[in-house]
Amino acid sequence: MQIIKTEIPDVMIFEPKVFGDDRGFFFESFNQKVFEEAVGRKVDFIQDNHSKSTQGVLRGLHYQLPPFAQAKLVRCVVGEVFDVAVDIRESSPTFGKWVGVHLSAENKRQLWIPEGFAHGFLVLSETAEFVYKTTNYYSPQHDRSVLWCDTELDITWPDINKDYILSDKDRNAPKFKEL
Repeated sequence: MQIIKTEIPDVMIFEPKVFGDDRGFFFESFNQKVFEEAVGRKVDFIQDNHSKSTQGVLRGLHYQLPPFAQAKLVRCVVGEVFDVAVDIRESSPTFGKWVGVHLSAENKRQLWIPEGFAHGFLVLSETAEFVYKTTNYYSPQHDRSVLWCDTELDITWPDINKDYILSDKDRNAPKFKEL
């Protein structure tokens, strides 16, 4: 497994070594020991989530407040997405910065997003299935969003030549400075 650092050191890409032949492929998608050595701490995943979306669906930017803050290990198992993590930790030197990564069934990459980050993704392929592990349970009372197109964040979402499809929650999310 190759661990790739991003512009925000706490956000990491995990790229597996894939063994393939005419029968298909095999790869180790998760190894607790390798993962914890890379992130530098013990991590207990307690919930797995799976979503399916069509091209143009933008989900996010979501996060949860403490004590239900969630870290996530995300990947795309069908299709392709552009995945974004935004640092919302006020004491962080990268506060307000974002990282965007293409995750796909083809590249098999995973993105580690620690607690204290807002997260979202845009579906680039006809459909995409997105799976992720979380370190805390979903709590509707602690669930929050940041506006995906906030000019202060200036996220460079890919142009897919069609309007993005958003939930009302995401379309009406507060701006970053309102956190």
